[in-house]
Amino acid sequence: MTRIFLARTRCAVFALPAGAALALSPALAQEPAPALTDVITITGQRPDTTGTDRIDPDTLPPASGPDATRLVARLPGAAGLSNGALSGQVQYRGLAGARINIRIDGQNFASGGPNLMDPPLHYASLPLVARMEVDRGVSPVSGGPGLAGGVDAVFKSMPFNDGPGLRTGYDITLAARSADSSYAAGGMAGIASDTLRLHMLASHESGGDIETASGTIGGSEHERSAWGLGAGWRSGAHTLSLDLRRNETGPTGNPPFAMDIRYFNTDMARLAYTGDFDTMRLELEAGWVDVAHAMNNYDLRPAPAMMMAWRETLAFAETRTVSAALAFDAMGGELRTGIDRASSDHDVTITNPSNTGFYLNSLPDIDIARTGAFIEWTGGLPAQWQGELGLRADYHEAEAGLASTGPAVPAMPGMLAMAFNAGDRSWDDTTLDAVARLWRPVSETATLRVTLARKTRVPTYLERFAWLPTAASGGLADGNTYVGDVDLRPETAWIAEAGFDWQSGSVYARPTVFYRRVDDYIQGVPFDATPGVIDTPVEMVSNMNGDPTPLRFANTDAELYGFDADFGWRIDANWRLDGTLSWVRGERRDTGDTLSGDNLYRIAPPSLRLGASYDAADWSVTLETLAVAEQDRVSQTLSEAETPGHVLVNAYGRWAVRPGVEIAAGVENLLDQPWRDHLAGYNRNAGSDIALGQRLPGNGISAGIRISLRG
Repeated sequence: MTRIFLARTRCAVFALPAGAALALSPALAQEPAPALTDVITITGQRPDTTGTDRIDPDTLPPASGPDATRLVARLPGAAGLSNGALSGQVQYRGLAGARINIRIDGQNFASGGPNLMDPPLHYASLPLVARMEVDRGVSPVSGGPGLAGGVDAVFKSMPFNDGPGLRTGYDITLAARSADSSYAAGGMAGIASDTLRLHMLASHESGGDIETASGTIGGSEHERSAWGLGAGWRSGAHTLSLDLRRNETGPTGNPPFAMDIRYFNTDMARLAYTGDFDTMRLELEAGWVDVAHAMNNYDLRPAPAMMMAWRETLAFAETRTVSAALAFDAMGGELRTGIDRASSDHDVTITNPSNTGFYLNSLPDIDIARTGAFIEWTGGLPAQWQGELGLRADYHEAEAGLASTGPAVPAMPGMLAMAFNAGDRSWDDTTLDAVARLWRPVSETATLRVTLARKTRVPTYLERFAWLPTAASGGLADGNTYVGDVDLRPETAWIAEAGFDWQSGSVYARPTVFYRRVDDYIQGVPFDATPGVIDTPVEMVSNMNGDPTPLRFANTDAELYGFDADFGWRIDANWRLDGTLSWVRGERRDTGDTLSGDNLYRIAPPSLRLGASYDAADWSVTLETLAVAEQDRVSQTLSEAETPGHVLVNAYGRWAVRPGVEIAAGVENLLDQPWRDHLAGYNRNAGSDIALGQRLPGNGISAGIRISLRG
C-alpha cells in the first residue's frame, strides 16, 4: 500500500530534544508515513497505524499540572475539561466523557465514580506514560464503539533485546511545579533477553492548593501513587504478555463537585497473546479492573454545620473484557475481523458517617454487558485512493437491582426507591457502526483525506438508572441535580470530515473541516413541563437537596461542526514557528421544542496557539502564546455562564545534558494574567478564595522543572 509520511514539529509540541532537530532535514522529511498519521514526536521508528496522532509526555511544558488530559489538549481539535487536579476529561471536536473511546495501555474499562472523578486518564500518571495515541476524527471499528476519536495512554515498558544476552533499561521522570507546590517522581526499570522481558513501574505524585491571580483555590490538592509489573515471553512469531498494576489515589480535591475524593483503590490486569502463522495473525486479550471509591463533603472542605448533612458516597465497579481477532491478506490489503465482550458491575451507596441508619443505594447492583463483532479492511482502492473500511455490531444489555434506603432516611426518597423497584429495570438493544477513512495523494506535496462514519454510544448506567435526584452528572459539573431514564435510546452520530496534509519544503499545514449530526443526543432537560413548580416526588426530593429545578437525562438531537488545523514554518536551521487552531460549534436541533436552537453545554471556545522556537545542537527554547476567544454561545438549559477571552504567554526550554539525561524548565502564564477556562467547572467549596458558584480560575504564574533519565 502506498503511504506518504510527514515528519515535522509543531506548536503545542515542546521544543525538540538534542539531536531530534535532525529529523527536520529534507531527507527525513520525505520518509513515507500513513497519510492519516501525524508524527509528532520523532522516535526514529515509523508508525504502524493510520489515523493516529502520537505525542510524547516530554513535549508537555514542565509547568503544566499532573492531569494527562493537558497533553492531549495540545492537539488540534482537542481540549481539556478541568474537574479537579486528577479528574480532567478530554474533549475532542466538542464531544467528551463516555463519547470518547479512551484506553489505558490498550485496556478499556468502566470508571468507578458516578461523577467521573476517575475518568480513564485518571489512571495515566504522566511519569509512567510513554506516549499518547489519539485517533484522528473517529476511532476505527476495531477499537470499539464511541462517537468521537479515541485515546490510548501507552505506558513505558521494557522491550525485548534484539541481540544475545541480557539488557537492562530504565526511564525515570522527576518533576516539580510551583502553582500547587507539587512534585512527581516515577518511571520504569527492567531487564530483557531476546525471549523474556520483565519491568517494574512506580510513581508518586502530591500537590497542594492551586494558586491563581484571583486567589487560592481551596481544596484543590492531590495525591496519587501507582505501581505494577509487566512481563513478556517471545518465541519466534508468538508473543505473550502480562501486565499488573495498582493505583491508589489519596485525598484529592474536586471543587466543581459536591464532594471530594477520599480514595480510589484500583487493581488492573491484562493478558495478551499475538501469534503470526503462515497466512494469518491471531490476537487474543483478556482484562480485569476493580475499583473501590469513596468521596465525601467534609474532609477537604468546610464540613456542614449539622452532622445530619454530612455525606460519604461509596462506589464500586468491576470490569471484565475478552477479545479475539484474526488478520490476514485479502483483496489487495489486510482484512481484520474479531469479536469482543465487555461486562461491568456497579454499585453506589450514599451514607452519613455519623448515622448508620442513613443510607441510600442510589445505583443498586447494576450489570452492564456488551458483546460485539467487527470486520475491518485496509488497502488500496481504485484511482490511487487508500482506505480503511469497517463495520461493527454490538448487542448491549443492562439491568439494575433493587434500590433501598435506610430507616433514618425521610419517607419521600423511600417512595422514589419503591417506584423504581416497581418499574422495568432492564434494557437491551443492538447498535451498528460503520467507518470509511479514505486518503489519496493529489500532488507531490499534498494528500487529501475524507472520512464518512456512523458511530453510536449507549447511555451510561447513571443516565439510565439514576432514580434519586443528586448532583452526580457523569462529570458535567454544572451544579444541577439529575435523574435518569430507563428507556433512553443510544446516540447515533452521522459524521463527515475532509482535510489535507500539505508540506512544501519547510512549510506544512494540516487543516480539517468536520460535521457531526447526532440523533438521540443525551443531555439534561427540565424534569417536567412546569420547571420551578414543585409538584412531583422527584422535585420535592431535589428541592430538599437544594435544587428546585431538577433535570432528567433525555434524548434530544444535536449537531457539531467546525474546523481545526496545525501548521508551521521552519525558517532556517535554528528558528521555527508552529501553531494550532481549533474552532467548534455545538447546537441542539430539536424540532417542535421551545428550546430548539439552544447551544450544547461546555463547548470549547475558538483558540489559537502559536509558538516560536530556537533549536541549537543540544538545547532549545520556545516562546508560546495561547489566545482563547470569549464563549457566549452557552447552554440556556443547563444555566451555563459565559466566559471572556484571554491570552496567555508561556516560555520553556530543554537541555540535553548528556545522552540519557535531559532537563526541561519553563514558566506558564508568564504575565500572571487572571483567566478562566470555559471548560473548568464552578466552585462548590466554601473554603476557598473563589466565591461559591464562580467559574474556577486558571493558575497564576507557575514555574516548573522536569528531569528525564533514560538508559
